[in-house]
Amino acid sequence: VDGNDIAGRTDLRDVVMVTIDGEDSKDLDDAVSISKEGPVYHLGVHIADVSHYVTEESALDKEALKRGTSVYLVDRVIPMLPHKLSNGICSLNAGENRLTLSCIMTVTPEGEVVDHQIAETVICVDKRMSYNGVAKVLAGDAEALEADREFVPMILRMKELSDIIRERRAKRGSIDFDFPETKIILDETGRPVEIKPYDRNDATKIIEDFMLLANETVAEEYFWREIPF
Repeated sequence: VDGNDIAGRTDLRDVVMVTIDGEDSKDLDDAVSISKEGPVYHLGVHIADVSHYVTEESALDKEALKRGTSVYLVDRVIPMLPHKLSNGICSLNAGENRLTLSCIMTVTPEGEVVDHQIAETVICVDKRMSYNGVAKVLAGDAEALEADREFVPMILRMKELSDIIRERRAKRGSIDFDFPETKIILDETGRPVEIKPYDRNDATKIIEDFMLLANETVAEEYFWREIPF
């Protein structure tokens, strides 16, 4: 990412933010930031801006259109975009300047989004965290609390807001499709040897809640603008 890429974008590199993913994730495509001003939360959801690199009608765009999606097999991914993009310049790696689209929301203690900003931004993630690591912090694990001590207040605030958002969504009649997902364990020859449930914990729920809120906020913005979206 150079000066030309950054030009004209809102600079959020001084805002503290983290990524939270599975331990083995290589394409980190969303980061979150959170702060509190009095009773009000400011939640930022920052998504890798792939469109900066994959421009309309380019060779990358045409090939991605043909592929339609990335295909996730048990032990590998057939990507829609080259690894150099998805796992490289577009992956929100800690300590690297990265281009993002940000949805920054002002959320009341009741979980209502009363203001928001959608912007092309540049960020620099402070720490890569894992679902298991965050779940351990929330469970009060002494080792995890020590390892992530700088980020513990932020994690607790995220959980606080996540609970508020989830409760509001339940009151609106949302259905929780909380079916167990499975993880298939292969041996070195690629044969399945075990099927385990894929753990969902408090940390995965936090990220789900924040992504849903950002999606809702963006969808509403374009609904009122009457722009096909």
